[in-house]
Amino acid sequence: MAEMVVDPGVPPEDASLLHDNPHLLARMRRGWVADPPPRRMSRLGRVTVVVLGVLTLVIMLMGSGAVSNGTGALIIALIGVPLLIMAFVGADIVEDDDVRDEREALNRARWYEGRYVLPEDLDEASQRLLARGQAAIRAITYSAVNVEGLLDGVRNAVMLPAQEWEIARLLAKLSALRAKHRQTVSEGVTPEVAAVAEPLARALDSSENAVVARVEALERYAANVAEAEGAYRAHHQIEELRGRLGEYEELVAESGADSFAVPEISRLAQEADQLEQALRRSITSAHEAFRHLPGES
Repeated sequence: MAEMVVDPGVPPEDASLLHDNPHLLARMRRGWVADPPPRRMSRLGRVTVVVLGVLTLVIMLMGSGAVSNGTGALIIALIGVPLLIMAFVGADIVEDDDVRDEREALNRARWYEGRYVLPEDLDEASQRLLARGQAAIRAITYSAVNVEGLLDGVRNAVMLPAQEWEIARLLAKLSALRAKHRQTVSEGVTPEVAAVAEPLARALDSSENAVVARVEALERYAANVAEAEGAYRAHHQIEELRGRLGEYEELVAESGADSFAVPEISRLAQEADQLEQALRRSITSAHEAFRHLPGES
């Protein structure tokens, strides 16, 4: 299944925020708009409201004559003073953390519009093609030969995300144009329109074939890396066995086992040498496949 792709030029922190909220970005694509942030009243505003409230209370008490006998003053003190204190030190309205995170993600999504591609941006054929490319990239990135530095890890770390982004970007444009083209011709066309539409359809097919070539180049690179991976693992296994060769020979000697077993065991050394050569050849093949990726030289 195809996954979201972000332009590798987007700062890592912002890219991570986008990657963590694909559902919000998909909803935004469908026209959803987040609620506006809550309006916060300033401290001066809160104090003004409280003062006006207290003055209103004073006027009401004066009208009733309660102020003159001291009861009103006590009421004002009991109600007005705590309200004034709360107005001065009270906290602003605090927005829920999840809501604030959603709002931040949407702000970033609007800011980086055009620099990320969602699976929803692609038609089915394009989703399948992107998924193939991403599978090849994962196989290369997480292979032992890449992790151990036997491949050009630095170039892979730069080139592979760039290839993924270019494939996703092209497929998004292709999907959008293909949908518009199909909608136009589905309404029925005259021979004159068909004469124009057919070359444009071939242009879409040609563009798709170019993207397919990129994906297939990645898959060939991944296949070469897989071959190197097999040789690498086999080489390590043979080395482990060869490291215990002395123990095997000692056991054979002590047990009086078939003397022909010793030459068979000793052949491990030759096997290790052959596997090392095979590993070198497969690494070289992987480097050659790397060089032939689109955009590489």
